[in-house]
Amino acid sequence: MEDLTIQYVNLEQSENHKSHRTEGFSSSKALVVRRGAPFRVSLQLKGRAFNPQTDSLMIRVLLGRLYLTMPVTFSKKVSPSSWRAYFNPEGLNPQSPSMFICTPASASVGTYRLQLYVLSQSGQKKFAIGHFVLLCNPWCREDAVFVPFEDQREEYVQNDSGLLYMGTSLNLVSRPWSFDQYEADILETCLNLLQVSPQHTRSRRRDYIKRGDPIYISRVVSAMINCEDDCGVLKGNWSGDFKQGVNPSMWTGSGDILRQWAQSGFSPVKYGQCWVFAAVMCTVMRVLGIPCRVVTNFNSAHDTNGNLVIEEYYSETGKKLHQSKDSIWNFHVWVECWMTRRDLGPGMDGWQVLDPTPQERSRGVFCCGPAPVKAIMDRRIDLIYDIPFVYAEVNADIHTIIVKQGQVLSHSTDTERVGSLICTKAVGFPRLWNITAQYKRIKSPNPSLRSRSSTMSEDSTLKRGSSQGVSVSLTLDKAPVAGAPVLFTVKVINKEPVAKVIKKHLNAQAKEYNHSPSDTFWEAHSIIRLAPMEAKVLHHQIAPAQYEGVVGDDLVNLAVVLEDEASQERVLVSEEFNIASPQITIQIADEDSITPQKEHTALVTFTNPFSMPVSGVLTVAGAGLIQGKVQFRLLPLRSGERVQQSITFIPKMVGMKMLQASLSLANINSIIRGFKMVSVSNA
Repeated sequence: MEDLTIQYVNLEQSENHKSHRTEGFSSSKALVVRRGAPFRVSLQLKGRAFNPQTDSLMIRVLLGRLYLTMPVTFSKKVSPSSWRAYFNPEGLNPQSPSMFICTPASASVGTYRLQLYVLSQSGQKKFAIGHFVLLCNPWCREDAVFVPFEDQREEYVQNDSGLLYMGTSLNLVSRPWSFDQYEADILETCLNLLQVSPQHTRSRRRDYIKRGDPIYISRVVSAMINCEDDCGVLKGNWSGDFKQGVNPSMWTGSGDILRQWAQSGFSPVKYGQCWVFAAVMCTVMRVLGIPCRVVTNFNSAHDTNGNLVIEEYYSETGKKLHQSKDSIWNFHVWVECWMTRRDLGPGMDGWQVLDPTPQERSRGVFCCGPAPVKAIMDRRIDLIYDIPFVYAEVNADIHTIIVKQGQVLSHSTDTERVGSLICTKAVGFPRLWNITAQYKRIKSPNPSLRSRSSTMSEDSTLKRGSSQGVSVSLTLDKAPVAGAPVLFTVKVINKEPVAKVIKKHLNAQAKEYNHSPSDTFWEAHSIIRLAPMEAKVLHHQIAPAQYEGVVGDDLVNLAVVLEDEASQERVLVSEEFNIASPQITIQIADEDSITPQKEHTALVTFTNPFSMPVSGVLTVAGAGLIQGKVQFRLLPLRSGERVQQSITFIPKMVGMKMLQASLSLANINSIIRGFKMVSVSNA
């Protein structure tokens, strides 16, 4: 009898990518499918046809040196826990048979090789028929990463752009970010991240077996995003000196970082800070099929000794001092991933905190999590992983101490500032979603905890300090904006029936979000005379010329210290805030009729609000819209002048995409940003 010979194999990429919701990875040469669901493979035979009476087929799948062999049957019965292969139930074409391969919902993530064994009366033949990439499947109920809502699957797995929240809870900054998971080579780079991890290097077999567990995968990725223990993706730098690499504020997406890392032979990319670490991890997790979102914690505590107390020191004139190993970051950014926690029992499924920023070691490695958000809420510090550290980040108390020559002059405690706002991007919309109540039980209503749009808040902020004889409050009259004076009000109340002479000290320092402030850039000192029980309201302002060139993208620590000359009693109140940068606006012609593979035009506009001329480089990018980046040099633009730049883009695929622009100024420490969501649909 004539041999059964295969002419070619069709992995049916177009059909399989559509049914597995992996069309975005079509630029990859590999077939990309999700576990727990069948995918089709078709054969074209050469010579005689397939005879089910005398011929049979066997499929072998290989992951590294691990392999499994299964017969191709005529039964469609499948199990979510086992590998199965069966012929097309719609009928067998003897000359061109097609079959379905079904993977377990707990199968390991990675690149598999496929081999086909043909058994006939003349013997057995083996054919290498290609390879496929297997990802987690949040659409499959049996998968540990299953998410029951389609809009959340679209947001947390498929969306290739988002917003990162920074600044302060008073004056939010929403920074556009391109996750780039569908850009060329990103899928392969994310898979290579698993291949070069220490876990894989130590034991390939053990690593491959454990890659079915999203808990294991997430810890590997959390460690591999930083380079402290391995050949990880990013090198952290909080020194302010970025001459040997890229200022973290310059990155606009994950693609450039991951590509540079891969092209360098897996040498760490310089440099990252918390939002960059988190955004790159979000890209990797979404690529691997694990639902992921970026989360910001405002006033995040770094409690090195675990006592849930952060100490802040001030001088007698209101200058903030660097005297504690503990610190409060104005904001800190991590990610949450969605998964079941069978290792912890019922109640701990759902969102899990993971933090790739290298802060503290977890079981000897610089990684953090997965820590169930529900466990943080309930202070279940007996559970794994890293719950005490994350709990402190959102719950520590702040002790504020005024010192002079080592002597403590005053002491106060704030129990509400840490974790005052925890937020992420809303599902399906470019605006903030307040998730503070998922982490902690809020003691009292707070204006800063309300859900806000992505534009800055117009709420004022009020901080109070009080002693036995005098109280003081500090109010920002409105959210500070670049090019306008910082307006604030100090209210002083004499609480006693005797006249008082009060020394008032005002001090403003620039600071980075995770550092103690630098030297004072503005201060004012005066004497206040108060009649018995009198209250005085004092208005102040810091002019643009006094902060431009000093603050830029940094924050401001503003403090007021009152000293009662008679009793030597002191009271302090402070506020840390950012000065909102101006926005770049993007307008798109015919924005309601954007279609794939057709050229469209956008107009980018910037008006200089600063009191001085500015110049710099304008960069426009958009995953799925623009290949790479487009840059323009901005000539000196006088105060109040406007510049416009027209750009063209060609969408590659349907869906919601983000077009973003950033302007890096040459003479001011500031990067101006803007974005426009673009809805691409078939005509």
